[in-house]
Amino acid sequence: MGVFLCNPLTREPFAGKPPPVTKKAKPKTKPKYNRILLKLSGEALGGDQGFGICPETVASMARQIAELRELGVQVVIVVGGGNIFRGLEGADHGIDRATGDYMGMLATIINALALQNSLEHHNVETRVQTAIEMSEVAEPFISRRAVRHLEKGRVVIFGGGTGNPYFSTDTAAALRANEIGADIILKATQVDGIYDSDPEKNPKAKRFKEITYLEALQKQLRIMDSAAFSLCLDNNMPIIVFDLFKPHNIRNVVLGKEIGTLVHA
Repeated sequence: MGVFLCNPLTREPFAGKPPPVTKKAKPKTKPKYNRILLKLSGEALGGDQGFGICPETVASMARQIAELRELGVQVVIVVGGGNIFRGLEGADHGIDRATGDYMGMLATIINALALQNSLEHHNVETRVQTAIEMSEVAEPFISRRAVRHLEKGRVVIFGGGTGNPYFSTDTAAALRANEIGADIILKATQVDGIYDSDPEKNPKAKRFKEITYLEALQKQLRIMDSAAFSLCLDNNMPIIVFDLFKPHNIRNVVLGKEIGTLVHA
């Protein structure tokens, strides 16, 4: 017997050949993480030299972050200040530790403004919030306001660390990630993950694909400072350590590709 195809509206047979079947559009790539905190070191903004601000490097970072916004990912950033001033190094040269740390916090705000400027040149709407109030250049940190910016599609950059001396920007990243309800911390570095020894000194160093908090503590792996690591451990905040300088690496991490090292409970 032959098969007769009918028009579903009129119930009458199609004349001639049936109309071609239209293919459904493929769904857009769905990110694994919806809200991330990206931790950038100050040295990363300095490019190959590691100090000062390299416009080309900052522009490259901005392009990678713009890719995340195209995916609909909510992005907050904590940036360090080591390319300009480090509080601990100041203390080694006779500067009071608290004073040196405040100088370092101001350096992070300079970096935050540089990154904001580059992001907006890439048509990414951005807000800078600081732990040290300076209303002429940035908003004060308010967690609810930061979340509202994210909901409106803006990237939020946190400058000024925690606003207190004796705490690193790693601690600020762990603190802010928990305050704004991030899914994960992406710690961008110059190496492609966590190793059991220094890969520059030991060519046989083993890279971990993933590792638990407890294993990292037992192996004494310095992923973050102890205060930051404790915050992540206590609040079950996962961390991915990855290489920032490979093209599209941030995007690939957010899409769930196996890049870098995952630290989890």
